[in-house]
Amino acid sequence: MIVKDDKGNELLEIIDVEEEKADEAFQPVTHCLAVVKVGMDYLLGWNRYRQDWEIFGGCRENGETLAECIKRECREELGLEKADFSYIGLMSLHMALGYFNPDWHYEYGGLYGICLPAECMDSIEKSRIDREEIGKLAFYSDIRGKERIAPIDEKLIEYWDGLTND
Repeated sequence: MIVKDDKGNELLEIIDVEEEKADEAFQPVTHCLAVVKVGMDYLLGWNRYRQDWEIFGGCRENGETLAECIKRECREELGLEKADFSYIGLMSLHMALGYFNPDWHYEYGGLYGICLPAECMDSIEKSRIDREEIGKLAFYSDIRGKERIAPIDEKLIEYWDGLTND
């Protein structure tokens, strides 16, 4: 196990499996997340429903590939129309009961990273569609240690940072 949050959700591991083979090898792959690096910092969104600063992404829609899911979610949450996502792997999670599932369960999620230039922030702020769920944006360095950041998401930032700074 990599990290456990205060709700009991556990990030168990990040599995090295090809993006196109993830659905065949692991079930269910329910969602995708993206760690977004802007310049030299990481961007987070305030999730009004969960009351946490989080990385970006969400649930897959019926028939959607992992790549289609992360592109749609980042278009909605960040206004990104064309971006170069890097597939990192598949997150293995043990999830507490909650809104989407009333029982403790195991699930998988696609994990992506993206690096954007610092000057893209004006465009992101103007273009993002989903302002109901993601109320505001902030840089990791500005809120770390001061505000509540989802523990699993913080570990995913550290993981992507290790991959991009080696």
